[in-house]
Order: sequence, then C-alpha cells, then structure tokens
Amino acid sequence: MTQVSGERAPGDEGDFTVSAHGLDQARFREVLGHFATGVTIVSAMEDGEPVGFTCQSFTSLSLEPPMVAIAPAKSSTSWPRIAKAGAFCVNILAADQEALCRAFAVSGGDKFAGVPWRPGALGTPILEGSLAWVECELESIHDAGDHELVTGRVVGMAVAAGHPLLFYRGGFGTLAC
Repeated sequence: MTQVSGERAPGDEGDFTVSAHGLDQARFREVLGHFATGVTIVSAMEDGEPVGFTCQSFTSLSLEPPMVAIAPAKSSTSWPRIAKAGAFCVNILAADQEALCRAFAVSGGDKFAGVPWRPGALGTPILEGSLAWVECELESIHDAGDHELVTGRVVGMAVAAGHPLLFYRGGFGTLAC
C-alpha cells in the first residue's frame, strides 16, 4: 500500500491508505461511517404490487426544478422493479421505524406484509408513520461504480411531526434535541 500524506486538521490521528486497486474498502467504510445519515425506504408500484428497499443514500439535489437523488446498489433486486415503474416515493423514516428499516433491507419476501400505506398522486406507496415523504418521477439513471445515481423530479411531498431515524457508525439512533 502507498501512504498518502497531506495536511491534517488538529487532533486528526487517522491515516489515508491507497492500495494498487484504490482505497482500502474496510477503511473507506469505517471513515464514511462517521457521517450520520437519515434512513429512507424507496417505494414504487410495479405491475400492481408494492416494492421497496431501505436506502440511506438520499439527498436533495435541486430547488429549480425540485429534484432529489438516490443511489441504489446495482445488486439490489428491488431497484430494477422500481426503475421499471418510472416513479418512486422516498419515505423518510421516523425514529420509531427501525424495525421497518431492517425489514426492507432484506432481499426478497413480501416486505409490505402488514405495513400500512396509501398511494400517492403517482400511485407510489407512502408508508404510514413516515417522518416525511417525497414522491418523484424518475428523471435519470447514471452509472456510479457498484451503485447507480438516480435523479427524481419531485411532484409531491409532506412532513409529519417527530424525529428522524439516523444511521451512524453501523448503528441506529435519533437526535438528542
């Protein structure tokens, strides 16, 4: 491995290593795990059936026009079904929805069994109890390594009271307000 040096912030005791094939994956995951993210479930309707997956790679992208971005793994079995639908809903999970998050993170099975939801304007599943939701028309899909970078044009959204479910360093938590 090659050691890469540079200026460090005061108190930064970390290192930065690069292998012949790129960054050390375990170290990359460890370092980026220090960035707290919200947790979402991306959902859609495909051939009359709801489909969805847990996604923490979600961000706002543009105000004009209003757009968001998600980054599903290419290995996802749910994502191709959502892409085929042409519309999706990003359900931003509330602090008490960790079990739902875990259920949608598993591949296969009927993830919607016993999960209350209602259709949005585009027919996408809006999950009951979500902290917020953003319904989108699929805009574009770009290659992004082992993921795809997907943009969606926002057509509807809402927010509820509560606190978000957060993911940090491999575990779940919430805000201490």
